[in-house]
Amino acid sequence: MKIEVLKKDGSKSGETVELKADIFEIEPNDHAIYQAVRSYWANQRQGTHKVKSRNEVRGGGKKPFAQKKTGRARQGTSRSPLMPGGGSIFGPKPHDYVVKLPAKVKRLARKSAWSHKAKDGQIVIIEDFSFDAPKTKEMAGILKSLQVGGKKVLFLTPKTDLGVLKSGRNIPTLNILEAAKASTYDILNNSVVVIQKSGVDVINKTFAN
Repeated sequence: MKIEVLKKDGSKSGETVELKADIFEIEPNDHAIYQAVRSYWANQRQGTHKVKSRNEVRGGGKKPFAQKKTGRARQGTSRSPLMPGGGSIFGPKPHDYVVKLPAKVKRLARKSAWSHKAKDGQIVIIEDFSFDAPKTKEMAGILKSLQVGGKKVLFLTPKTDLGVLKSGRNIPTLNILEAAKASTYDILNNSVVVIQKSGVDVINKTFAN
């Protein structure tokens, strides 16, 4: 699949880039995508939730009330889950929520995500550029020229570019990443993916290994 490279002002540059068919034109595997997104969200969880069980609640050494003649059920400690202020039964404990996937599944999921975007015409290729200093207004102007202003955009650079990153970080609908680090969720969680020309080579090399 060949796609036109656009200039910063949105006009055609006359160049095209090749999107490899084994990455951008495969039959998408939606179950692999589901597994990758599920893994992504599970791995975001800290797992620090915690309540005290009866052996962790302070106090309770003294019997709360007499065994007999109170008309109440007998209790041996105020730390019992049945007592106000007592411990919790089967409450949450800190644990790891990480869901690991085989490398082949993660690879297939990312390819499937790229193929979905290519099929829906949601990939834009732009010429390489950078900024000497943060220029948010100019970055917003570029997005407007590409007719993606106001849309949720994933902008991919071939490598970390602080000029571009700082210029776009205050635009709420824009997410900037290195092309090789875009996950399945990152690709699908945006309306449009804008890739700098050199970033296409990075993507192709990422899946060539």
